[in-house]
Amino acid sequence: MDPLAVLIPVAVVGVAAVLSSFRLLYEYQRGVVFRLGKLVRARGPGLIWLLPFGVERMRKMDLRIVALDIPPQDTITKDNVSVTVNAVVYFRVADPSKAVVEIEDYYFATSQLAQTTLRSVIGQSELDELLADRDRINDVVRTIIDQGTDSWGVEVTGVEIKDIGLPQEMKRAMARQAEAERERRAKVISADGEYQASAKLALAADVMQEHPAALQLRFLQTVVEIAAENNSTTLFPIPIDMFKPFMERATGLPGGGVSAAAPSDAPLALPDGASREQLAEAAKRYLGIGKETEEAVPAEPKRGPDDA
Repeated sequence: MDPLAVLIPVAVVGVAAVLSSFRLLYEYQRGVVFRLGKLVRARGPGLIWLLPFGVERMRKMDLRIVALDIPPQDTITKDNVSVTVNAVVYFRVADPSKAVVEIEDYYFATSQLAQTTLRSVIGQSELDELLADRDRINDVVRTIIDQGTDSWGVEVTGVEIKDIGLPQEMKRAMARQAEAERERRAKVISADGEYQASAKLALAADVMQEHPAALQLRFLQTVVEIAAENNSTTLFPIPIDMFKPFMERATGLPGGGVSAAAPSDAPLALPDGASREQLAEAAKRYLGIGKETEEAVPAEPKRGPDDA
């Protein structure tokens, strides 16, 4: 038998086996190698070679971050409010050897651990904390899941709560609470504005008391503002102070004979020691008393010495 006839097929089979034992791994991949069923180590990335004829076998592992969507979880908060929470978990394989040897399916196991942890943390938190302090809840859930998956060679990089579903009754109650809070703020702001306005009005009153002309100017400005509107009726009262010069000219007394501090019905001031005729003349001239009587009663005719 020709030896070459035997060596050539063996060489061809050997070369084929050697060539078929090469593996190409990308940068984000690692190959966990088993030699006769025993773990050797993780290899890669790049071109690696395995012992042929099934002596070494390899399992590829992806090291990229995986986004795991947690389905909605119905749970009850610490203050007995039913909520529906769903979240997303970001994790990656940090140790390929542990992820292959320590657990059968690290993806499914991480998903189940994330669901149970999320329900547990939500059950230990109140609704107000869940709505207002969501970052803290995310950090607590991430820490718990990461501690559970550390022995599997899986690293949890982040947890984000996407949505919190509330019952319709709770939504209506929260809407009423928010509306009441807005009304309270509006009333407080309005009261504060009234207080500030009253302080400014008090200062304005002091200024107008020292300068009476300022009140007249403000009155005229208000009349101008009212007259600017269409179909408006304007009542224009005349101040009494405008008649003081005429009364002073007629009576010859300061202020027209009426004291500024006296009431409107104060009597007309006359010089001391006025006679009866002066009082009657003043009553006729300024008050109109005696004029009608004088006109109604005819004057008696003068009698001469012969009429006696």
